Amino acid sequence: MRCPYCSCEETQVKDSRPTEENAAIRRRRVCPDCGGRFTTFERVQLRELIVVKRSGRKVPFDRDKLQKSVEVALRKRPIEMERVDRMVSGIVRQLESAGETEIASSTIGAYVMEGLRALDPVAYVRFASVYRDFREAADFQEVLGEIARDDGGDEVQRISKKL
Repeated sequence: MRCPYCSCEETQVKDSRPTEENAAIRRRRVCPDCGGRFTTFERVQLRELIVVKRSGRKVPFDRDKLQKSVEVALRKRPIEMERVDRMVSGIVRQLESAGETEIASSTIGAYVMEGLRALDPVAYVRFASVYRDFREAADFQEVLGEIARDDGGDEVQRISKKL
């Protein structure tokens, strides 16, 4: 592993431990040249995934981009990062086990919507506003109506007060 500080290619592993329910290995590394310390994560990748955008453009799947978009939806919400990591890992496992190497971005968005709906209704509405390209307040009301039908309306009243 190359040192991110001095580009030395001979870094040493000082500590390894499992993370994310044993789905990844966290390694603390040190560079013998500059003394820099950094962390790497090692995950199993079943297959190389390609995301097919709405425009038809194809790009490599990026777990970090997925993680960041979920974190943006959850910004300032009282959700533990461990739960977010588990949700993202679950989505990645679903994508990898689907058997397809090319996955539509809408499929990924649907998995995220499903995960956020179970995790936090406010984050679900935030993500839906971007994913579904909301143009007016009625679009928000429609999503709140969906949530109300599923949970009896209590959660919608809480969310509406915050909007």
